[in-house]
Amino acid sequence: MSTQTPVIDPETARHALWHYGANGGYQPGSFTQRLMEAMDAADIDNFHILAGVYPALGAAVAAAKHDPNGIAELQRIAGVRCSRCWGDDGPFTPAGLCEACARPMPLGGVM
Repeated sequence: MSTQTPVIDPETARHALWHYGANGGYQPGSFTQRLMEAMDAADIDNFHILAGVYPALGAAVAAAKHDPNGIAELQRIAGVRCSRCWGDDGPFTPAGLCEACARPMPLGGVM
């Protein structure tokens, strides 16, 4: 049994966001849709079997379903939330920062 936490990639995060109707998601293929439906409906034992075969998708479904901050974390991974302030007011830099965090205003005002 692995003790490593699976890494959720941006595409998997977007698929889980779509499944749960959250901002930033996009529709996956029919197999992934049905797999998420099965994970969502499964009892704990069957969920662990499916998540053992598809660890990233299992982690994304579990985060969205059980973690109070799971949707926000998936949105951050998907690039629809700032990785610094967690705001959703884009556009975002390649580093995942919103414009305000990427170019913060100096304390003294305009330079």
